[in-house]
Amino acid sequence: MSLSLQGLAVAAADAPLNWSDLHLKNYLFKFGTPLGEFQLRWYSLAYLAAIIFSYWHMSRSIKAPGAPMAQRHADDLFFYGTLGVILGGRLGYATFYTGGDTGLPSLWSQPSELIKLWNGGMSFHGGLIGVLLAIAFVCWRNKLSFLRVCDYVAVTVPVGMFFGRLANFINGELWGRVAESNVAWAMVFPGAGDMPRHPSQLYEAGLEGLLLAAVTLYLFWRTRARWKPGLLVGVFAFGIALARFVVEFYREPDAQLQEFARSSGLSMGQWLTLPLMAAGLFFAIRAISRPELNSTAPIPE
Repeated sequence: MSLSLQGLAVAAADAPLNWSDLHLKNYLFKFGTPLGEFQLRWYSLAYLAAIIFSYWHMSRSIKAPGAPMAQRHADDLFFYGTLGVILGGRLGYATFYTGGDTGLPSLWSQPSELIKLWNGGMSFHGGLIGVLLAIAFVCWRNKLSFLRVCDYVAVTVPVGMFFGRLANFINGELWGRVAESNVAWAMVFPGAGDMPRHPSQLYEAGLEGLLLAAVTLYLFWRTRARWKPGLLVGVFAFGIALARFVVEFYREPDAQLQEFARSSGLSMGQWLTLPLMAAGLFFAIRAISRPELNSTAPIPE
């Protein structure tokens, strides 16, 4: 009897973690309405938390000496940047992850499907392009320094990445590759078969989120980095590209892009990080090689 109990204990200890045992739900609460059921989903809350943090931090940071914009500019960025994230992220997904050799019909040919954010996903690189276009528009309209404004925005993005990747984990989506037997934290995800996989969402939350946020916020508040236009942009771009490139070795490629990853040697996510990594290095080296700005520069009205 004791041997049987011991055997069961050993088997239980060797059993992989199971995401389903966490009893996570992809929404905070739900209720019925005349139009159907409404769910307040964690992924929506992650976007909301990221936007609120960005607005709060920017409003605080522009009160420090030498800020490149005033509060009214931050208000404009809050509005246009939110549109840029949503529209850019969705259109980026349609461009990079559907159509062509992906095996999925292009969302560009189905405009009605583009607005269904729950069908498919969002692209980080598309969202980044959308935000950059929003910043460019606000800077052009108000005659602000594009690069300096980007420095102030860049330091807030990793916090948003942290919230987003946690939401991915809570949703049980974007899981990792099948893990080796000695990975104690490997986990079985619903819809991904019976093999334990890397919880790559948490890897991304740690690297793209917490670690990069700690680095960029420290540089902003504790060093002279914000007086070197482009340095914070460069650190952010290189850091997030490097983190994504590394994590992609543990992240399962999108189902429609697995053949592309096998044939090219790298996943779509990794290919898209290479130009971002190069741009980050360029801006960081350029900023370091140039003199600091005058720290007594007035704040634009």
